[in-house]
Formats: sequence, structure tokens, C-alpha cells
Amino acid sequence: MAVARIDLADAASPERIVIEILKHEPKLPIPVPIEQLCAQLDILEIKPLTTSGFEGGLITDVSKHSGIILYNQASPKKRRRFTIAHELAHFLIPSHSPDAQGQFLCSQRDMHLLSPVEQDRRSRMEVDANRFASLILLPAPTFRLDAGLHKEANIRHIIALSEKYQVSLEALSRTYVSFRAEPLAIIITQHNRVLRYYKDNRRFPFITVPFNTPVPNFSLLRRRKHEQGTPSEIDETDAGVWVEVERGRQAPTLWEQVYLQQQGYALIMLTLEQDEDNEKDRDANLTSKERYRERQMRWRE
Repeated sequence: MAVARIDLADAASPERIVIEILKHEPKLPIPVPIEQLCAQLDILEIKPLTTSGFEGGLITDVSKHSGIILYNQASPKKRRRFTIAHELAHFLIPSHSPDAQGQFLCSQRDMHLLSPVEQDRRSRMEVDANRFASLILLPAPTFRLDAGLHKEANIRHIIALSEKYQVSLEALSRTYVSFRAEPLAIIITQHNRVLRYYKDNRRFPFITVPFNTPVPNFSLLRRRKHEQGTPSEIDETDAGVWVEVERGRQAPTLWEQVYLQQQGYALIMLTLEQDEDNEKDRDANLTSKERYRERQMRWRE
């Protein structure tokens, strides 16, 4: 690797730092060798955490001359990679200062923060670190092409990309919804309760199901039996189950796909049908199953 800390001297934001890294490493392999990159950027050691209750940590000094990254060894490999990238961000972003003991300690909740709590400097730092981790592990020049590889979004595609980039399904989903052409939402659930969801707010409508509430009874997750580890077929769902539908207006067409995971987790993908007159006319006389078959054929093309 050719990149060095001096090359990042004028970069202050997660986006700018990643741009500079990619400028000096245009052929950065996939999956990104995050531990090698850390060593190149003055991280002396990456080792397991000894403090329980945290997902990751960074030990450094006020000047950030060098650092040691810590990770939760009980976490899966893909999650550990995100944690290491997250802690590297704390080390590289100039405005991120360690506590009085010269360290950062980050919880699993910190790893999910996407928007900062108002007037909370610490939460802003965690949001920055998550943004950096996503940007460096899923480099836009490469990931944009891979995310658009198939004509139709499908959880099988997300699983394949998770393996290719060696990031968790959830971390990959957060970026996938922004790089796909169609309006998407990915919902993370456990034991039939909504934990989090990710969507492009400009293109996907308001989701009416709050966090930490039951998955609606008419969701595909609850009205069909599913096999763990096998993505379901894509099926049409009443849009009102998940999204806000204006009174007096025709509800949009919403497609749902489910992927059961271990420990009661499930990933739900919602796809909003593109609002195009010619597509509506073409599909007007098709049944839900026939429209599903057409979508599958387009996805395989």
C-alpha cells in the first residue's frame, strides 16, 4: 500500500478521508484489507477487547501519533471488520478526541447510529465513524456497479454482496438502499418486532410502523412460513401495511421479501413499484403471481 497519514493531513470529514485513501489506493482490493490499511495508517496493533459490554475501542494519545484498535472477539468476522473500520475513523478524523484516559469505547448501539442526537458531540462522532466504515468497506466506485448489477433488487443479491465485501447484511443493506435505482427499504426485525430500518428518504415514503413495535400481521413475514437461511419469494403486499397512503389516492404497489436468520432475526425488503404509466398499463391485466414472475425474469436478465 502507498497511502500514508501525511496524505490525509488536509482531510477532516469521513468523505474527504475516504476520497484521499482511494486516490492513493485506486486498486484497493475487495474485500478491503482493513487490517492492512490500519497498519499502513499508524495503527500499531489490533487485538480483542478485555472490557465487556463494548463492541470496539481505540487507545491513543491526544496527538494521535499512533493507536491500538480493540474489537469484540465474540462478534462474527464481518461485524468485527466494521468495528475495526469504525475505530480507524476515530483515529483519523481530526475532530475526534479520546477521553481523559486516551481511549474510545463504543457499544453495539453506537455502531447503528446514523443521525446524531442534537447537541451531543459523542453521538456525532459515532455517526461520523459509521459513515467512514461504510464508505471505506463499500467503496462507491466499485459498490455502485455491483449494486446495480441486476435489474431487480433481491435479498439474494444482498447476500452475495455481503460475501463479496465481507460486511454484515445489515451494514450492506444500509448502503444498498441508496445505490439501487428503485425505491427500497430494508427492515431489521427480531422475534417479530421492528428494530431498525434503512431507506432513501427522498424516494421511499414514510414507514408507519415505529421501532420496537410488532411486525404487522399482514406482513409477508407473519402471513407465511419461512425457512431459515433461504430468502422467500417476492410477493405483493398491501402498501398500507407498511407505508403511509394518502386518503383518496390509489395505494402504490409494494413488494415484500423475507429472509429469516438465526436468533430470531429477520430481514425484510420492501420494494416500491416505479410510478410509470407505461408499466402500469402493461401490468394492469396481470395477477399478482404473474407480475411476480415478470419481476423474477427481469432480475435474472
